[in-house]
Amino acid sequence: MSEGPVFQERLTAPFAPDALWTAGPLLLGAGAAWALGWGIAAAGLAGLGVFVAAFFRNPARTLPEAEDAVLAPADGRVVAAGEVELPDGRKGWRVGIFLSIFNVHVNRAPVAGRVVSIERGGDAFLAAFDPEAETRNVRLAMELETAAGERVRVVQITGLVARRIVCHPVVGEWLARGARYGLIRFGSRTDVVLPARAELCVAVGQRLRGGRDVVARLPGAAGAGEAGS
Repeated sequence: MSEGPVFQERLTAPFAPDALWTAGPLLLGAGAAWALGWGIAAAGLAGLGVFVAAFFRNPARTLPEAEDAVLAPADGRVVAAGEVELPDGRKGWRVGIFLSIFNVHVNRAPVAGRVVSIERGGDAFLAAFDPEAETRNVRLAMELETAAGERVRVVQITGLVARRIVCHPVVGEWLARGARYGLIRFGSRTDVVLPARAELCVAVGQRLRGGRDVVARLPGAAGAGEAGS
């Protein structure tokens, strides 16, 4: 593994910390309503609290063993899978994954690599499945360099309801493949941008599980280290 600081996962509990301060008040309110005899209100608040808590669930995943496997960075449905032009003018591949409000929203590193850049951009909040969302929506792009020198970019993109992107790593840290590094709240999209020599393994419409399913094959993608499942 390359020298330098190693990223330490913070999202290791069964639920992301956000569940406490978003779902907690709703569940407390349900308890208060029940104590006051307001059954319908109690049921409504309890149901909403459970739904919000489920949004922040963080299940453990067993990673594929194949060394060349590029992992899905998120749960959801593939809305884009094809060739794109990279910032340097060369051709590459993009896999776009739409996360509905029912999907797990914790993001995972698709490959092991050193964080070489973190860039924020965009100012819109279009529906995440809109093709224009990838260039106009508020987004955060993290670029990783694998041990083999390949550059892989993973992009967190807000959606129509989402208003906050969480990304824990900093430039210079080494991420293990499958490491849970951040999340997007309430509906979003996560893209993986790969070099041209990668071989895509998914098609539009396919449903994926983050950290478990393979989106592409790229020699040297796994690098050194894998996150615990």
